[in-house]
Amino acid sequence: MEDKTESFVTMIRQLVSDVQGAPYPGPGFEPEVYSIWYEHVQKNAQSCYEFLNEHFPLQFKDFDESLQNMFK
Repeated sequence: MEDKTESFVTMIRQLVSDVQGAPYPGPGFEPEVYSIWYEHVQKNAQSCYEFLNEHFPLQFKDFDESLQNMFK
């Protein structure tokens, strides 16, 4: 369980770091930079969700389905 927890903590730290580094759509905003960032964050969020689902399964079907809908 310790390895799973350590892996998950690392994944969450990376995801939070990615979200904090979001490009701000102000003057000089480049849509391509945002697109690259967005794809990267979505990939990391999906990895976190899959890890959670595999190693820490939920017993609540409705909650699980609502989370899956977030990543479609």
